[in-house]
Amino acid sequence: MEPLELIFVPLVVFVAVVLPLWVVMHYVTIWRREKRDRQKITGTQAELESLADRLERRLDVIEQLLDAEDPRWRQR
Repeated sequence: MEPLELIFVPLVVFVAVVLPLWVVMHYVTIWRREKRDRQKITGTQAELESLADRLERRLDVIEQLLDAEDPRWRQR
């Protein structure tokens, strides 16, 4: 075998088989990571919305108590 064939054959195999698999697996990994991150963000967003609703209800109760105690408190 010539020295050129010793280099050419493995190079063709690498470019034809290994490199495409490597690229596909790279992007599959990226897509999975993005999906996982989107799920985390969605969960965190739902928690924050729940917390905001609870805080809004608490604030409404506090305002009702203050209105009952001193109706002019908003003017101060």
